[in-house]
Amino acid sequence: MPATATRLNVFTESVIRGTTRLANQHGAINLSQGFPDFDPPEALLAGLEKATRGPHHQYAMTWGAPRFRDALARKISRFTGLEVDPDRHLVVTCGSTEAMMVAMMTACNPGDRVIVFSPFYENYAADAILCGAEPIYVPLRLPDFHFDPEELARAFALKPKAIVVCNPSNPTGKVFTREELMTILNLAEEHDAFVITDEPYEHVVFAPHEHVYFSALPGAAARTITCNSLSKTYSITGWRLGYVHAAPEVIAQARKVHDFLTVGAAAPLQEAAVAGLELPDSYYAGLRDLYTRKRDVFLDYLRQIGLPFTEPQGAYFTLVDISPLGFEHDSEASEWLIKEIGVAGVAGSSFFREPVNHLIRFHFAKNEDTLHAAGERLLKLKR
Repeated sequence: MPATATRLNVFTESVIRGTTRLANQHGAINLSQGFPDFDPPEALLAGLEKATRGPHHQYAMTWGAPRFRDALARKISRFTGLEVDPDRHLVVTCGSTEAMMVAMMTACNPGDRVIVFSPFYENYAADAILCGAEPIYVPLRLPDFHFDPEELARAFALKPKAIVVCNPSNPTGKVFTREELMTILNLAEEHDAFVITDEPYEHVVFAPHEHVYFSALPGAAARTITCNSLSKTYSITGWRLGYVHAAPEVIAQARKVHDFLTVGAAAPLQEAAVAGLELPDSYYAGLRDLYTRKRDVFLDYLRQIGLPFTEPQGAYFTLVDISPLGFEHDSEASEWLIKEIGVAGVAGSSFFREPVNHLIRFHFAKNEDTLHAAGERLLKLKR
């Protein structure tokens, strides 16, 4: 048998998905893979029911159904202040996972370098490697996950083709400040690099923090490739609706990549999701309030247990320090928590380039009843 591609030897399968399988096997409450256990807004459910009876069961336009792109362009403009042409600035993808791969393959040639902040969502380095690019890692420093501007400048001196910025960040819950983003932009301009942003948690931000859209920074639009999805904002992770937003010259190339990767996202789901994109501003304010309550419920249990943890500024993750439990490695702790405590979290080492192995990532995108049940199980750690 011929050998498979050597580039696949550099990384493993998704640790997150593997943790979910183990949780399902042992009946643990799954706080590892970040998907809700509650329904999307009623407007989307009604739109889905209607779409199943409409003429939406064949291929949509490859880069996105016109009605969906029109609604998406209006929604992006509403929150960024940018003029978004649905025919020139957008390509609809199968989730932000495909969007990131499309962005990487559009921006990078084999042999190029890509800056990735560490810790990072596991797909970023894998996507770079699959494109034949080399990740350059710049650490985010505990406890607030700031970066050292001089360290970042040294990474840019290596002439990367792009930098990946997840904001709000998975797994850290960090929300980058305008000043931090301007530092990144200035370095990207100096070294003529793309900035690939991943922003699926744009509306899950906790006061007093505010999300700043990188593409809306002065002069940033031409070099920004925004990856995003509807999954987290509307609680539809299974619908796999994402998009790339960029300058027309970039989108013209991104559409080629997308076409040969997946042809197109699901037509009836695009039609159904239009109703979500047209929800009023009050929906997004309510979403922030909803996740603030969920955060407070879960973090209160962590305080009772007494384990140190990071307090997220955005997104719906917290990193818990399991050093007091005495495990040599967080992967052992993750497996033990699933089998003995009945709660699943992801070994934090899977997100770090550095040898960090004392953290577990939990998410709180669950019904409050689920969070209380998980919290009660985790209280066994205190006892």
